[in-house]
Amino acid sequence: MENRTQMRKKILFPLVVLALLLAVLAGGAEYLLSYAIEQPAHSYAFRWERLRGEYPALHGWLDSLRTKHTLRDTTITLSGGLRAHAFYLRGDSACGRTAICIHGYRDNALGMLPIAHIYNKVMRMNVLLPDLHAHGKSEGDAIQMGWDDRKDIEEWIPIAERMFRSPRHASRIVLHGISMGAATTMSVSGDSGLPAYVRAFIEDCGYTSVWDEFADQLHAQFSLPEFPLLPAASALCQLKYGWNFSEASPLRQVARCHRPMLFIHGDNDDFVPSWMVHPLYKAKPQPKALWVTRGCRHAQSYRDYPAEYTAKVRAFVERYLNVPSTSPKKSSATGQMGSKGRESSETAPENLMQ
Repeated sequence: MENRTQMRKKILFPLVVLALLLAVLAGGAEYLLSYAIEQPAHSYAFRWERLRGEYPALHGWLDSLRTKHTLRDTTITLSGGLRAHAFYLRGDSACGRTAICIHGYRDNALGMLPIAHIYNKVMRMNVLLPDLHAHGKSEGDAIQMGWDDRKDIEEWIPIAERMFRSPRHASRIVLHGISMGAATTMSVSGDSGLPAYVRAFIEDCGYTSVWDEFADQLHAQFSLPEFPLLPAASALCQLKYGWNFSEASPLRQVARCHRPMLFIHGDNDDFVPSWMVHPLYKAKPQPKALWVTRGCRHAQSYRDYPAEYTAKVRAFVERYLNVPSTSPKKSSATGQMGSKGRESSETAPENLMQ
């Protein structure tokens, strides 16, 4: 009898320990997922004040957006049923040229206004500034880290073409993203069926994959290795949201992209480590260009080098948006990909501070 009791204890003890370890791992995975992708995004008011503090040279233009009501907004219903929001600016000499500017992690569309200034004020182009899933006024329950966001942008693309279509000029679109928006841009670039009028991409400080980015931040912020917490959190993300960290790979996507792409990254970036731009650039087939900005931290290349940034973006975009299209003269409303997104309203924002 005593031997049986001892045997049961020997069996039960490791099982209890294993159960406790699994419970701790599950709790850690839940915490990591909540910390990484279930936090609320910044408000418009927060972003507006940051813009005014970081870009004093743009005060006049930013103020004019409000006083002249040139910054307007629109809302669509995506194919999945959620409502998605975007701001937009019409160019006074766009001639069919449009930039879709995609914001970063926990930011919102207003965060891309400095980049919109290049396209709208300097280059006189149309600009669409979408709020990504669960950011700004776009509906959603969690941050998608650019992976499923690519599907939303692919619905915005034909809507932007239709919104800004010129009766006398072929439609031409460039995608320009920063940080998570850059990951979104690269993820879009590798999908098949993009309309021919999507001519070029600019990615500024995007990551190689969500796995690589989270592994780096897990070590940087918590001094933890990626195993076993990251695989567990990735599996939980798959279960809850239908995607996982390893499949969300801009690195794999850019390898499939044969349209022009400009890569920008600060050499002092410790949030999306600077080294990530090099495998991304190497994986991308020609045509491509790379600009590593000296001394710049994460997403600060334009702030630190506004004139150079503007000049490089302008030269790159003009080079490729002015190339004659091989598509029919009359642009399709939906392009090759099609879109189930439906436009529902266009208004002038009442208060950008809200």
